[in-house]
Amino acid sequence: MTANRKPWSAQNDRELRLSKVGWVLGLVFAVAVLVAGGIFWGLVVLLDFQEIDSTAKLDAKTLFDLVKLSFGVVAGAGALVALVVAYRRQRIDEAGAHREATRLHTERFSQAVDKLGSDSPAVRLGGVHALAGLADDAPDDSLRQTCIDVLCAYLRLPFPPDPGDPPDNTSTEEQREAHQDKKDRYYALREVRHTILRLIGDHYRIPQDAHRSWQGCNLDLTGVTVDGSMDFRGASFSSGVVSFDGASFSGGWVSFAGASFSGGKMSFSRASFSGGWVSFAGATLSGSEPFFGYASFSGGVVSFDGASFSGGKVSFGRASFSGGKVSFDRALFSGGEVHFTFVTFSGSEVSFGDATFSGGKVLFGSALFSGGEVSFGDARFTGSEVTFYDATFSGGSVLFGGALFSGGQAFFGFVTFSGSEVSFGDATFLGGQVFFGGALFSGGEVSFGDARFTGSEVTFGRASFSGGRVSFDGATGSIPSLQ
Repeated sequence: MTANRKPWSAQNDRELRLSKVGWVLGLVFAVAVLVAGGIFWGLVVLLDFQEIDSTAKLDAKTLFDLVKLSFGVVAGAGALVALVVAYRRQRIDEAGAHREATRLHTERFSQAVDKLGSDSPAVRLGGVHALAGLADDAPDDSLRQTCIDVLCAYLRLPFPPDPGDPPDNTSTEEQREAHQDKKDRYYALREVRHTILRLIGDHYRIPQDAHRSWQGCNLDLTGVTVDGSMDFRGASFSSGVVSFDGASFSGGWVSFAGASFSGGKMSFSRASFSGGWVSFAGATLSGSEPFFGYASFSGGVVSFDGASFSGGKVSFGRASFSGGKVSFDRALFSGGEVHFTFVTFSGSEVSFGDATFSGGKVLFGSALFSGGEVSFGDARFTGSEVTFYDATFSGGSVLFGGALFSGGQAFFGFVTFSGSEVSFGDATFLGGQVFFGGALFSGGEVSFGDARFTGSEVTFGRASFSGGRVSFDGATGSIPSLQ
């Protein structure tokens, strides 16, 4: 992780290796005497004095001036000795102050952790705020990371489930009161977890050079249930490791709007998006490698609206889109690589509407389109390499209506069209290359209705037509041959 402060451990190690002060002072004094004698002798030789009170001009006054100069050098050496002693004393004082600060931090840390283990939710809330404050005031980054690790570990602990609706009217008063007590405790403990999520988001939105910022620290939220709100708007993920592996987003909203992913590592591997709302709108992914591999999008809304993919690598490899909505509307793909390889689109609504593909690579290789709707409506393909190599369209709809192909490459080589409705209706092919070479059309319909072919190279070389239909109804320009 990127340190916000210089670690004290290295300084303490150097302090322990300091030589004994007696040896240091003796060595400095000996060097001072040798330097003073050397200066005196050098001046005598330089002035070519042969003998005191001789015709060589070395009189008593000149000799006295030389002696004063030599002793001035000795006095300077003495001042240097004093500086060495003062420096050593300051180093020892600083090390002692750090040990005292660490001791006080450890005591406060133990008290805060004890509060987290309390039966009272209110006391636990106090422990959460105490740990967050300790992380802000930690004397070094390792102690700060320890406080953050404890807060994350609390989120990963099992928690009591929602007891559900109250018993029916046939239950006794005691049963209803017991159920209400469980309900109250569930909401109280959930408030503790939501407070931790809020504090994490607040600290990650603080600029990294600020005192209270947690940017650059590791954040392990593996397997947590995010059923409340997390605000990462404007956060910067430039170092450290942030893991949402196996996390469940089942309620509330989580916003990465305007966040910057320029380094470090963020992973959503095997995460589940089954409710709530997760937004990356306006985020910039220019150097890090966010990973959504094996994630399950089965409900709720995940939005990358207006996000900018300008570098690095973002992977959705082997993710499953089986419900809910995932939106890349107005996203900009101008560099790096975005992988949708081996992704399954079986029920979600996935939209790349009005997106711009102007650089880098966007890969849908071996993807399976078996249900739902995937839309590239009004998207602009002006420079990227977009490939659907070996993808399978066996159900649902894939729409390119109103898309503009004016540069770059769109590659549908060896794609299997066996049941989907794939539409390029009203698309414009002004430049670049669109390949359907080796594709297999065995069912469903691929429509280029009202498309305009005025400059692109659209080829179907070695394509196989054993069923289904490829339609160019209403298309204008140099309509490509299916041979």
